[in-house]
Amino acid sequence: MASIEARNLCKTYESSDGNVIALQDVSLKVTDSEFVSILGPSGCGKSTLLRIVDGLANADSGEVLMDGKPIERPTQERGFVFQSFNLFPWRTVRGNIEFGMEIKGASKSERKSVSQRLIELVGLQGFERKYPYELSGGMQQRVGIARALAIDPAVLLMDEPFGALDAQTREDMQDELLRIWAAARKTVLFVTHSIEEAIYLSDRVMIMTPRPGRILAVLDIPFARPRSESHRTLPEFSALRHDIHSRLKAVR
Repeated sequence: MASIEARNLCKTYESSDGNVIALQDVSLKVTDSEFVSILGPSGCGKSTLLRIVDGLANADSGEVLMDGKPIERPTQERGFVFQSFNLFPWRTVRGNIEFGMEIKGASKSERKSVSQRLIELVGLQGFERKYPYELSGGMQQRVGIARALAIDPAVLLMDEPFGALDAQTREDMQDELLRIWAAARKTVLFVTHSIEEAIYLSDRVMIMTPRPGRILAVLDIPFARPRSESHRTLPEFSALRHDIHSRLKAVR
C-alpha cells in the first residue's frame, strides 16, 4: 500500500505561440488503497499531472511525495497504464505481461507463475500465446493492466485507459477494473474525461479547471462498494453527475 501527495505543482511548456501554463498550484492527496479519479476538460493538464506523479516529467515548482518521500524518477513502485495499449506487437500476451519482470531480473519460473496468476485475474485464460493483433481492444487493455500489475507496484496510474474503447466494452472494462482493484487493493490515480466513469469507479473525484489546470473541487462518492450497473440508475447518481457537469460548465 502507498499514499501519494502533490504539493503546489506548477508546470509550463514552451510552444511556438509562447509559454503555455499547463498546471498552476496543484495539490492533492491519495491515501492507501484509495481509488481517485481526476476529471476535467481536454488540455487541462490531467495527463501532465499523472506523468509528474510517475516521475516521467518534472514540475517547474512544487513536489510529489510517495509515502512521504520525494518522487524524482519513474520506478517500479508505480505502474502506468496508457490510453493507447502500447503492447509490444512481437510479444505474446504472456510475453507482454512478463516484460517488466524480465527487466527486474526475475527468474523464468517466477515470471511464469506471476503472469499466469494475472492472466487468470484479468480473464485471459486460453489467450496466453496470442499476439496483440489477435485480440480485441478490451482484451489488449486487460494485457496492459496485467503488465502494470506484474511488477507489483504500490500505485497504479491510469491515463484514460478506456478512452479508445466502444461504449459497451468501456463499461465492461470498468467492471473488470473494479474487480481487479478489489482483489489487488492498489492505490489508484485514474484520469478520465467521463463524468459517469469517474463517479462509478472512484472513492473521490478531483475536478480540474481548463488550462491552466487547477483543482476546482474534490468530491466524495457516497455509493457503497461493490458497485454494479444498478448504481448508474440511482437518482443520487444522476444528481451527482449533473452537479459535476454544472461545475465543469461554469468554468469553461
